[in-house]
Amino acid sequence: MSDALIVVDVQNDFCPGGALAVPEGDAVVPVLNAYLARATAAGLPIYASRDWHPQRTAHFASFGGPWPVHCVRDTSGAAFHPALQLPPATSLVTKGTSERDEGYSAFEGTLPDGRDLATALRAAGVSRVYVGGLATDYCVRATVLAARKDGFVVIWLRDASRAVEVRSGDGARAAAEMLAAGATAGTLADFHPVS
Repeated sequence: MSDALIVVDVQNDFCPGGALAVPEGDAVVPVLNAYLARATAAGLPIYASRDWHPQRTAHFASFGGPWPVHCVRDTSGAAFHPALQLPPATSLVTKGTSERDEGYSAFEGTLPDGRDLATALRAAGVSRVYVGGLATDYCVRATVLAARKDGFVVIWLRDASRAVEVRSGDGARAAAEMLAAGATAGTLADFHPVS
């Protein structure tokens, strides 16, 4: 079994002070940095997803969607949190790029070479993924569920994820849904990756 680490949407707009801030969203950064260091030392492939929205999209409330304007491509809000220590070899997964695309799951995105994430993971021989980031109840949840649907073993990094909690309890409901789909909840203490 070969592993990969997927870091989901740790972008400025999802952190305190951002346009769609997740409460304590920046608290995932030091924890993810520890995962990134261990994954790098183990030689794991690392993927980092980002929302990369156009200025006009049905995703935003101003055009009929549920969300305030956030993570507009090439803006500071769409940049990764400055303290996030992504290694140079990290593969970037860009999602939410069209006017109709919600782009919750990293598996909806594409790599710079045009491949989707599932194709890239299989090409790298990956069968198990570790997933953490922002937000537990939206993009992390969607990524975990898509990974399970695509046949990957999934460890959800509960210590490296935070929920936006549009409705109270959304984070707990998302956790229950991910576990019901066959994912396992893990923490840094359980992280023993295999390359």
